[in-house]
Amino acid sequence: MSTHYRVALLGHGIGPSLTPALHEQEAALLGLDYRYETVDLIGDPDVDLGALLTRLEGEGFAAVNVTHPFKVAVLDHVASTSAVVERIGSANLVLLDGTGDPGSPHRRAHNTDVTGFGAGLVAFLGDRPRGRVLQVGAGGAGRATAYALLDLGFDEVVVHDRDPVAAAALVERFAPTSGGRMLASEDDLATWVTDVDGVVHVTPMGMAEHPGVAFDPTVLREGAWVAEVVYRPLETELLRRARARGADTLDGGLMAVGQAVDSLRLITGREPDRDRMTEHFRALVRSLESDGAA
Repeated sequence: MSTHYRVALLGHGIGPSLTPALHEQEAALLGLDYRYETVDLIGDPDVDLGALLTRLEGEGFAAVNVTHPFKVAVLDHVASTSAVVERIGSANLVLLDGTGDPGSPHRRAHNTDVTGFGAGLVAFLGDRPRGRVLQVGAGGAGRATAYALLDLGFDEVVVHDRDPVAAAALVERFAPTSGGRMLASEDDLATWVTDVDGVVHVTPMGMAEHPGVAFDPTVLREGAWVAEVVYRPLETELLRRARARGADTLDGGLMAVGQAVDSLRLITGREPDRDRMTEHFRALVRSLESDGAA
């Protein structure tokens, strides 16, 4: 197998992404010639995604990571999908084969957001109860986290979103396989926060450009935990308030690292060092925070 890889990240506003540095450093330590480039399409809202993938493939790209707003649209331009992608209807990684043929059976879509989040949550949960969990947010990332929560065996997954239609649509997507364990709620959010074993926050609230909290963690019941998907900053206001309440917390870093670990494995066939990548990721975040950029 060739040890030369060229990979791209496609999305809107991805200039500050930590993914390229994360991939390239670990690949170098694995002895690979690995180049990771960003293709920011925020100035090209009408991009022909299929033509772009074909061009990148023809230029020798081995894979593309895909982020907002292309995680669903990219599925129209692949020949096959993983079982996870088939179930949740979105992807964040497409493996290419260099032929430039959009119908190639080797152009396959994967979703490592699911596995990345799931692996981090398993490590965090340990032997904590897996009874009722509340997911706050039903957007794009919510598909991945909801899948993982069901797969991890929670007795009940409650989905709440400011848009009740979005919450209902998410629950409906998983209805055939959830066994009735998932429900959408239009009730007051605070009512649920007081009555769950844990909360997974999956909205942009808490990012530098979206300050604040999506719910009040001071009403969490004793022993409840909070997991966050936002990782810039790692220390969101929600996590600070939750810890002040006495809750255990999981920051968004493990999901960010987990999806990168799984993507790198799928692209190269090599096994990345998860602990090493986690340390590198946190060093990158600390550097940005010290520069005031995170």
